[in-house]
Amino acid sequence: MRDTGEFLFTSESVSEGHPDKVADRVSDTVLDAFLTADPYSRVACETLVTTNRVVLGGEVRGPETVTPELLSHLVRLAIHDIGYDQAGFSWRNAAIECHLHAQSADIAQGVDAEGNKDEGAGDQGIMFGYACRETETLMPAPIYYAHLILRRMSELRRNGDQGAAGLLPDAKSQVTLRYVDGKPVGATSVVVSTQHEERLEQAEIKRLLWPIVESSLPKGWMCEEREFYVNPTGKFVIGGPDGDCGLTGRKIIVDTYGGAAPHGGGAFSGKDPTKVDRSAAYACRYLAKNVVAAGLADKCTLQISYAIGVSHPLSVYVDLHGTGRDVDEARLERTLRDLMDLSPRGIREHLRLNRPIYAPTSAYGHFGREHDDEKGTFSWEKTDLVPGLKAAFHR
Repeated sequence: MRDTGEFLFTSESVSEGHPDKVADRVSDTVLDAFLTADPYSRVACETLVTTNRVVLGGEVRGPETVTPELLSHLVRLAIHDIGYDQAGFSWRNAAIECHLHAQSADIAQGVDAEGNKDEGAGDQGIMFGYACRETETLMPAPIYYAHLILRRMSELRRNGDQGAAGLLPDAKSQVTLRYVDGKPVGATSVVVSTQHEERLEQAEIKRLLWPIVESSLPKGWMCEEREFYVNPTGKFVIGGPDGDCGLTGRKIIVDTYGGAAPHGGGAFSGKDPTKVDRSAAYACRYLAKNVVAAGLADKCTLQISYAIGVSHPLSVYVDLHGTGRDVDEARLERTLRDLMDLSPRGIREHLRLNRPIYAPTSAYGHFGREHDDEKGTFSWEKTDLVPGLKAAFHR
């Protein structure tokens, strides 16, 4: 994203009822079940959801107490929590198929710690983290507000609030913001598509959504009414997995920074923390956020790379986008490696990732969320490295 001139930038979000997000929720529910039984379980679960059917596939290594029957029960509870009890997709009678099987021995031998060999990365790849000063959460503004709109819609729907009466779980949002000299100043257009009961007319849906969207944006940021698009194709009654097939890992930009920063390409949901696609992406966000929170820069992109079976990162790269305050980026890269062990074991121990904390990450983004020390969720959003960073750079 440019730092000068005037331009428009857009990000989108999807709700927990979107078919791909239902699949993500199911995959993370499976992961949490295994981590509850054994914190060191290995899980790579992929999910397909379609009309009244859920299919689980992938590789696992964990206690035999986590049976297909238990997983089916937990999947139904997840679908119920999302809010699906419709003719074409219901927690009560959806067919659930479990095709999970044992993890490949070839992968296991590269990942497992043994003798003098430390735990290796579960795959090769590059991971990115990002932080900026556009919002209090140090997230890019377009994705932050796109998520916030849908979260408020969901909260109202779940609470039975009349402000969301007739709205159903499947929804999308898209927010376009105008930037002046690199800073967001207002929305030029907002798109919201939401599944709804048959009885609701288009005008009534727009009337319901206007105050939700307006209150989600900073004061004075709401777009003109003619640039507020609600269900642009018209009626949206058939939704969720009944309206479209959903798969795990198809919303990686929604899950991260809304296109404002690079993405390494790996999805998160359904993967245990030995998979650096997930754990190292969390570490990258953690480090980038702490750099910005420490006042070393207004914007930070961080990249880490790994090779399968190798415990140490092959590279660590930091870009402060010209916003650093007398900070040498090469020195910062070394300092970050000193402050945090970036081996797979080091990341999961530092952020305490071997816990059943993943279902809440499956919708509304993995980043910019409020960490909860009691529940252990979103530990990568802490800014506890700030004192160390300030001391290293004499701030």
